[in-house]
Amino acid sequence: MGETLTAKGRATRARIVEGAAEVLREQGVSFTRLDDIRDRTATSKSQLFHYFPGGKDDLLLAVAQFEADRVLEDQQPHLGRLDSWESWQRWRDVVVERYELQGDHCPLGALFLQVGRSSPGAQAIVTELMRQWQEQLARGVRAMQDKGLASPRLDTDRTAAALLAGVQGGVTIMMSTGDSTHLRAALDTGIEHLRSFA
Repeated sequence: MGETLTAKGRATRARIVEGAAEVLREQGVSFTRLDDIRDRTATSKSQLFHYFPGGKDDLLLAVAQFEADRVLEDQQPHLGRLDSWESWQRWRDVVVERYELQGDHCPLGALFLQVGRSSPGAQAIVTELMRQWQEQLARGVRAMQDKGLASPRLDTDRTAAALLAGVQGGVTIMMSTGDSTHLRAALDTGIEHLRSFA
């Protein structure tokens, strides 16, 4: 649908998605009704279904994409500049801070539970998010290798995959316990591993 929308239509759709994301973060997916989103975004029912013909499921997928994009945006500019040990440390601090502020409420996770992780749309969003995140980490590892700060023997994709798995595992434990110790340990150990190959 995005290809056929006018600039005004794209702006309206983006406004609805952003407003819906705010409502979902405040109230949770289970307690949010389409009427709540319509009230927040000053959108008529016909307008809502014009942009999201599949109703709530279509809108939830759009919000999931919005939240997935935010995961990477919140790590910038650090994630895009992993070319020194200081930049790796700044990235690590931003990731820890983001998830500590988020606490035990993960808007993206809640959305996927509602839409269903096995739905093709939801699966595609998660797959693309992880692909982009891992690719940026791998680019950072390569930047360190190019500067002679990390060993050329280091497998960049495998290292990036391990770092990403550490973040995801640490966040999952933090959401269950309220303690960011494991997230911090995973990131610190991953970066120490990268340094040890220098």
